[in-house]
Amino acid sequence: MARRNLAFRLYVIGRCSTIGRLFAVGLLVGLGLTWSGFATVWAQNDSADLIREVQVVGAQRIEPATVLSFLEVQSGDRFDPAGLDRSLKALFSSGLFADVTLRREGDALIVQVVENPVINRIAFEGNDRLKDEDLEAEVSLRPRLVFTRTQVQSDTQRLLDLYRRTGRFAATVNPKVIQLEQNRVDLVFEIEEGPSTGVRAINFIGNTVFSDRTLRGVIQTEESAFYRFLTNADSYDPDRVTFDQELLRRFYLSEGYADFRVISSVAELTADQEDFIITFTVEEGQRYSYGNIGVTSTLRDVPREQLEELLLTVPGATYNAEEVDETVELIVEVVGAKGFAFVDVRPRAQRDPDTLTLDIQYEVDEGARVFVERIDITGNVRTLDKVIRRELQLVEGDAFSSAKLRRSRERLSNLRFFRNVDVATQQGSADDLTVINVDVTEQSTGELVIGAGFSTSGGALTDISLEESNLLGRGQNLRLGFTLAENSQQLDLSFTEPYFLDRDVSAGFDAFRRISDFTDQSSFEQEELGFALRSGYQLTEDIRHNLRYGLQEDEITNVKDTASRIIKSQEGTFVTSSVSSELFFDRLDSRFAPSDGFFTKHEIDLAGLGGDVHYVRNVVGAGYFQPLLREDIVIGIDGEVGYIAGLGEDVRLVDRFFLGGADLRGFETAGAGPRDVSTDDAIGGNLKFAGTASVEFPLGLPEEIGIRGNIFSDFGLLTESEDSGVGLEDTGSLRVGVGFGFAWRSPFGPIQVDFAKAVLKEDFDRTETFRFSFGTRF
Repeated sequence: MARRNLAFRLYVIGRCSTIGRLFAVGLLVGLGLTWSGFATVWAQNDSADLIREVQVVGAQRIEPATVLSFLEVQSGDRFDPAGLDRSLKALFSSGLFADVTLRREGDALIVQVVENPVINRIAFEGNDRLKDEDLEAEVSLRPRLVFTRTQVQSDTQRLLDLYRRTGRFAATVNPKVIQLEQNRVDLVFEIEEGPSTGVRAINFIGNTVFSDRTLRGVIQTEESAFYRFLTNADSYDPDRVTFDQELLRRFYLSEGYADFRVISSVAELTADQEDFIITFTVEEGQRYSYGNIGVTSTLRDVPREQLEELLLTVPGATYNAEEVDETVELIVEVVGAKGFAFVDVRPRAQRDPDTLTLDIQYEVDEGARVFVERIDITGNVRTLDKVIRRELQLVEGDAFSSAKLRRSRERLSNLRFFRNVDVATQQGSADDLTVINVDVTEQSTGELVIGAGFSTSGGALTDISLEESNLLGRGQNLRLGFTLAENSQQLDLSFTEPYFLDRDVSAGFDAFRRISDFTDQSSFEQEELGFALRSGYQLTEDIRHNLRYGLQEDEITNVKDTASRIIKSQEGTFVTSSVSSELFFDRLDSRFAPSDGFFTKHEIDLAGLGGDVHYVRNVVGAGYFQPLLREDIVIGIDGEVGYIAGLGEDVRLVDRFFLGGADLRGFETAGAGPRDVSTDDAIGGNLKFAGTASVEFPLGLPEEIGIRGNIFSDFGLLTESEDSGVGLEDTGSLRVGVGFGFAWRSPFGPIQVDFAKAVLKEDFDRTETFRFSFGTRF
């Protein structure tokens, strides 16, 4: 191209005159020089606007390459103001730097940074009501993380919110930063908790059917009182007040007031700025009864008559929203057992304000089919995933069931491995798929227990045990315990694997040594040394079968010279090898404090698989509990019958049944039944029956105190001693004791006090009128 331009210029010059040629040459030379100058200046200006070098200044802990990664301009790029501005914002938004400066020095870009310090330690000062671990769980900052003022402000507000939730609205939190070497800081939250902001009064406006006192018993918030030092329910909490509105709504709906609503809830600070006065304004409306109740169903092979038999709502009865919900759950459960995994039950209510009735139509349809696509488990740091998954009633690919999901959450909570269990669902990758999210918060499962107590029969006792209920995160239980009482001492070791060989079968062992003093009852002492292997599994959701093999050595020692000849004849050492089987059917709402439901059990023991002792023993028991008139008044009746028979030999004294004490109040321990009246020694019996009928009720005291009263009647008989002789009394008659008592779930442990009188007895029985037991563990 350059040669072509040169040829063209020569051609033009050759065709011009001499003057013309001179002029043309000059013009061309001038244009060339001008173009060359422009090109040089252009190149010089373009080169001067380029970034030849990027220097990072001030980085100590953070690598320069990390700083450069946030820049949108690099070496070789132009000094672009927009790019530099975006780079500056990116560096600040990283949260790594307290200050950033970008400046130009010649053709170099200088990036000047001041790093945020690293947190060395986080401490709390001035907190008394809330423990350090509670506060640490609330803040997001942690040691070895980067310190940022924004995050400190956020954590400060979270701590203030935590104190307000505990009723301390006057609390202040002041974060203090202590500078250390190597760009580290200690972060100290200085706290002034201030006084607890209590609830001086709770008022209700608009209630005419139920009194203020009744409604105060419905809600969680309580008025401040000196005896409520064990709870914070009398401190003002806005979230609790919001929940109280829901509790009021549920209460009125359960009493038939379908139009009830809470108009407002107002909390006003008292003039002295120390307490709140809370006022609920309600509109009760009219009370409704059930009108026409029916069922419509589109399910195949499920007759409508069968569904109508499940209805808990009865025409003419007072409307109860809880009964409607329970009916829906019952229909879903029963129909689901028939193979319908997807059932939609919708109760349609039609109000008639003139007759004050509610017509309810239960529409039962087959719902959309949804399957479990995936189960995600989070929050378990120590507990293995399989320990959680084996408690779930659903697995990937199963038909989704809300009842099974609810049961899964209950099973996880019953493990007592987790402080919180949250089970939720979300849409899967398709409309017919769902994802189950299981989020758990672990808690300590290791426990050192030091106990102390006293009972009328056993005297003072001390209990020390070391237990881990989630050994190595595998859900296994290991316990070592020692009990020392006035009349007994025991050392035991036990281990349980709840899912042996990854099957729903528990397995474990027990090893023990016991020394028991029966001198007051039967003039001898007993020493036991042995071990047991056991296993158990669920036959159904409600029926459990347990198996046990035991081998132990018993020795009867220290027999008094004045003891019965029957007891003297059994002095010595015996080895017992036995196997036992137990079936337990459980429909109780609580195993420890039942208020509704029933149970049955059957246990059979067979001794004689080796050893010196041969017998078969059967025990059958049952119990039934239900509320009486009110939910907090519970009537209960339970009892058991036991019979033991020797196989080719008499039953030994220590294997027989005894009656009295805890199972027959009004009589001393082993105070009823066959007795050698010449020595006053209880010798036990082979046939025993014992039962209790009771009514448990509140005493009108605040519920949080935890004191409940009861009236009871204990009854039983013990007979067939297999021994005969002069001085032996065995009438086989019924014994009855009646009385009253109270139980207190005190902060120091459970306390039980009973007063009873033996109303049916024999002259040779030992009776008592007062029983007391107290136990606590720290």
